[in-house]
Amino acid sequence: MIVFKSVSDIEMALGRDYGPTDWIQLSQNRIDEFARTTLDRQWIHVDVEKAERGPFGATIAHGFLTLSLVPHFLSRLRRIEGVSMGINYGLDRVRFPAPAREDSRVRASMVIMTVERKSDGSVHIVTRVTIDLENSEKPCCVADLVSRLYF
Repeated sequence: MIVFKSVSDIEMALGRDYGPTDWIQLSQNRIDEFARTTLDRQWIHVDVEKAERGPFGATIAHGFLTLSLVPHFLSRLRRIEGVSMGINYGLDRVRFPAPAREDSRVRASMVIMTVERKSDGSVHIVTRVTIDLENSEKPCCVADLVSRLYF
């Protein structure tokens, strides 16, 4: 884990890779809980028997489930000290290049893409988070997270 103690520390980290994190398993139970919470009960996620005959040979995790793991993974990759408040400002780009089948394992790495100091004293940061899928050449999620930090 990298610890940033100032905006300058963050700026010096531009373009560097950090990670990967430990693996997390995407169990069918986790997928089912996400489906219940989000009301997205499409059969490719929750109908095990039908999904076995489907295009992926098994149920797959929701793309948004993998995306929702970004805050968890970031908390394992970096800590920023001296911040009075941090907000999720948005996402610039999100892609789901490969399906994450039930019981697959995922982990993440990050790269700080941009750091912009704002006139109000905040810092606008874009962090690319890549969620790797075990035994896959393609990741299951790549997201550019936009954050606003107040020191």
